[in-house]
Amino acid sequence: MSKWEPADARKAPGKIGSGPGNSGTGAYTPRYARAPAKFSPKRAIHSFRDLEVYQQTLQCSVLITSELMPILAKDKFPLVEGMTNCTLSIPLYIAEAHGMRFSNFDSAVATLEKAMQGCNKMIVYLEQASGLSHNADAAFVEDLSNRYMQVRGKMLRLERSWQKFRATPSPYNKT
Repeated sequence: MSKWEPADARKAPGKIGSGPGNSGTGAYTPRYARAPAKFSPKRAIHSFRDLEVYQQTLQCSVLITSELMPILAKDKFPLVEGMTNCTLSIPLYIAEAHGMRFSNFDSAVATLEKAMQGCNKMIVYLEQASGLSHNADAAFVEDLSNRYMQVRGKMLRLERSWQKFRATPSPYNKT
């Protein structure tokens, strides 16, 4: 008998899983035999193009400008220009913030916060478009809105990791 089997299974061979701790399911799986967690280490970040938040906001901006903007322009949605500028500026802010995080950290964090504010603005624009345009696909607009909400949270965690990285003393920076 293995140490991974329940204690009652040692007493009654052939009845694995019939003990009181397993609720009579009959299927005991040791921890080492269970499916591994869905974890894979992140790739190294070499440029802003490797950032997941950049990739996702770029994808959203392409979807909005190619799929949603023609519909909104045909419906004469009054905020098309503002919405276009906002969706295109978010990936630019992320790239800019990543570029200056070592030279001017405070400005980089402020620029990343502009990108987060842009995500909030895009959610508002998308909700307005959903309410004012009758031809826009509500499920598509809701999906884009959810994507911006998720990526905004990821940007917040990215900002916190930058601040945490800056707070840790470097072995190369001995003063």
